[in-house]
Amino acid sequence: MGHLDHAAFGWLTPVLSYAMACIGAALGLRCTVRALNATGNTRRNWLLTAASAIGTGIWTMHFVAMLGFGVTGTEIRYNVPLTLLSLVVAVVVVGVGVFAVGHHGERGRALVLGGLTTGIGVASMHYLGMAALRLHGAVGYDPLLVALSVVIAVVAATAALWAALNIKSPAAVAVASLVMGGAVSSMHYTGMLAVTVRVTPSTAQLPGATTMQFIFPLAVGLGSYLFLTSAFVALSPSADEKEAARSARQPLEHLTP
Repeated sequence: MGHLDHAAFGWLTPVLSYAMACIGAALGLRCTVRALNATGNTRRNWLLTAASAIGTGIWTMHFVAMLGFGVTGTEIRYNVPLTLLSLVVAVVVVGVGVFAVGHHGERGRALVLGGLTTGIGVASMHYLGMAALRLHGAVGYDPLLVALSVVIAVVAATAALWAALNIKSPAAVAVASLVMGGAVSSMHYTGMLAVTVRVTPSTAQLPGATTMQFIFPLAVGLGSYLFLTSAFVALSPSADEKEAARSARQPLEHLTP
């Protein structure tokens, strides 16, 4: 068995990956709150932004954490199409959950459907990303820990969607985002504890891209997207602020000759 190192750079990758999960959660929750206060195309656009933010945040969390993953006796590379597919899966399944909450009339049923779909999708993204690993050896999993990681993912997703439905203030959203980030990180590292690798020494060239060739620049790009989108959402007025501005203009309009 190869020795697995989950934090080759010390606390840097766990802390940074947790921060990415929290930022994606905070942005997604704020966008969902905005969507629930809007209608028509505006609601749809906010829900799309929420799905892309949460999905991107979860994916970035996973692969930033994977920057610190190593196995003694073999180098690691990543299959590029599978890695990109895991990103698409993350965004799409989160989108299904978010739209279920944003458009379903009965909130209780929407919460269960959205949480289950999103949680299973997040777990699928994780294990699809793990399937993209290319190394000299065979990867195995502890089925009990895999099942536990899926349960954590479903609970985390359901809690996040519940927060989107019930929490409105920015301070409460921030606290909920910290909790969700911790839950997503717990799911990731529980899934990683399930991993075993039987190394087969070889000098053959592995297919795929290294973390620095592909994962690192993509994670940086998506992280920048999260920061820029967060700034846009923070600076854009909410529905309440727009209504307040409209109410403030009305007396002036009556005075205008």
